[in-house]
Amino acid sequence: MSEPAPATLSRTRLDAVLFDLDGVVTRTAQVHAAAWKDLFDAYLRERAPHEGEDHSPFDDQRDYRRYVDGKPRVKGVKHFLAARGIDLPLGEPSDPPEEETLWGLGNRKNQRFRSTLSEQGVARYDCAVDLLHRLRETGFRTAVVTASKNCDLILEEAGLADLFDARVDGVEAERLELAGKPDADTFLEAAARLHCEPARTAVLEDAVAGVRAARRGAFGLVVGVDRGGARDSLREAGADLVVGDLCGVKVTAEATDPPPLLAESGPLLRRLAERRPALFLDYDGTLTPIVERPEDALLAPAMRAALRAAAEVMPVAIISGRDLDDVQALVDLREIIYAGSHGFDIRGPDIALEQPEGVDALDDLTRAADTLEARLADIDGAQVERKRFAVAVHYRRVADDQVARVEDAVTAAADRAPNLRRTGGKKIFELRPDIDWDKGRAVTWLLEKLGLEGPDVLPIYVGDDDTDEDAFRALAKQGGIGILVAAQDQPSAAAWRLADPDAVRELLASLTAAEADAR
Repeated sequence: MSEPAPATLSRTRLDAVLFDLDGVVTRTAQVHAAAWKDLFDAYLRERAPHEGEDHSPFDDQRDYRRYVDGKPRVKGVKHFLAARGIDLPLGEPSDPPEEETLWGLGNRKNQRFRSTLSEQGVARYDCAVDLLHRLRETGFRTAVVTASKNCDLILEEAGLADLFDARVDGVEAERLELAGKPDADTFLEAAARLHCEPARTAVLEDAVAGVRAARRGAFGLVVGVDRGGARDSLREAGADLVVGDLCGVKVTAEATDPPPLLAESGPLLRRLAERRPALFLDYDGTLTPIVERPEDALLAPAMRAALRAAAEVMPVAIISGRDLDDVQALVDLREIIYAGSHGFDIRGPDIALEQPEGVDALDDLTRAADTLEARLADIDGAQVERKRFAVAVHYRRVADDQVARVEDAVTAAADRAPNLRRTGGKKIFELRPDIDWDKGRAVTWLLEKLGLEGPDVLPIYVGDDDTDEDAFRALAKQGGIGILVAAQDQPSAAAWRLADPDAVRELLASLTAAEADAR
């Protein structure tokens, strides 16, 4: 029995998934194997024996996997006949099926395949179809990569045409003069059409030739699909893991492990090929270091200059838990969009949003702030910050044995105000209006409002706090990138990590220079 999938397809690590067709998505591999057997058995029976030739019947398991599976049709004919000591002329693509050339026999096989397909229809692997739906719902781009020249027919017959953003089949490979599997050309072409780096693309393949092609292309994850007896061969060819079916493969936009450190800007700049950036940034801990008192988090002149330069060549928005007026005064750049209170309050050139449910909760927030001021007055270091759409309780300077008292007070205040909900961040307890709105929803709203939802835009969000994870997850579903600012490894839905605000400033400079050069 094949082992279950030991990994998850996560949007924090991958942007796209490439599917082989026959044997992975559709059950046409069986039809192909039968058509190959009919072709070769008939041909070997009819061919006059020559010295050194082997005319034993075609094995639709062993010979199929070894010589023809996943390869262009003419290459499959050539490889199998060569193994039997038979050498035929190549011929031309227009050779009729009765012509004794590699092309002629290939066309004869295709004639048999299409005839069988017409009689029997196309059966699908339900787990593969379900996986395709789950991937697309989570924001993955998908493509089919197959040596078959019947791809369009098969997808239409199977009702799967709408589940792929791109197709690279035998027809396209021939038109573009791409080498077939086990060369990586067709997979690389599919990744390019999806605007995805191979390192952030997974490949699902049931053929040894396909697995070898994906490995040669340096794809981020290569999953072998063993439909019977090929697990060892798929592993030896380079599959990262082998599954018996695709039902057990999980799909998520959530964090699965700490994101890798973005040591230099090259990987991100490569993601921007043929796309333009839209930049979203948190403030505290991202543009400035974390400090004891929030009022001391002042923006360094070099960071302000980097932000100003970036805003000249790309959309830039700062999305902070601070009050909008507060963060706007700290940054003091008119060309930037500001979102305060985790996106409840948004303002920028020709754009504004104030959540009406937030306005409805203002009285509750005032009462909660007054109550907390009174209850925490005797706790050294506790600081209650009344924002327009939130109440933040900072406990960074509170003694460890007093933190529980602070938390109890915040919980009690939330219990007395059903229109508020408790959230938190780094050394902060917070009360916000109890509506479905956060930094992720704010970023999504801004992308739509600014007309930045198209495939030519790469949204990038940089943040350091738990509240920024909502934005990381939201962008992962839309093909964007989250970047966590953290000195040490930690689980996150972000794709990469930067060590500190200095690294953020350096990244801003790299993005600005690259975008200026692209103009």
